[in-house]
Amino acid sequence: MPVMGTHIAPAQVADFHQVLADHSRYWGERDLRSLHLLALVQEFGATCLVARGEDGIRGYVFGFVTPDGTGYVHLIATRDDARGTGLGRRLYRAFAEAAAGQGARRLKAVTSVENAGSLAFHRGLGFDAEIVDDYNGPGRAMTVFHRALPLDVPRT
Repeated sequence: MPVMGTHIAPAQVADFHQVLADHSRYWGERDLRSLHLLALVQEFGATCLVARGEDGIRGYVFGFVTPDGTGYVHLIATRDDARGTGLGRRLYRAFAEAAAGQGARRLKAVTSVENAGSLAFHRGLGFDAEIVDDYNGPGRAMTVFHRALPLDVPRT
């Protein structure tokens, strides 16, 4: 079912703090608060987006465009009651459009090797996945996703 009444817009500092306050609604038992960097919202506001509804922030994506034209998705999450609605795809599409507007020609994201949900989600969006040894330090392999723009994701 589509998420009705949800508007995607650039994140504000207050949104960042709200996301951290509601962290478990997006990430469950996984504590990823240390990956949430306020500098991303402050310095890359056009590519840090929130999906807001009448009941608060339903999802968000924080990312930026690198100098070589890569739209890098640092974090993307949907709230526990918004999963399975297509909101994650809508957020990715909005990020891809914002990144392309800043000259991005491709997208990149990274996740842990064992994150089956992220693997399935990104593959469903047409990303290629590669396990890169030592990506996150010695002995810390990560799955790295790549795909070219545009991101053709059905609108829901």
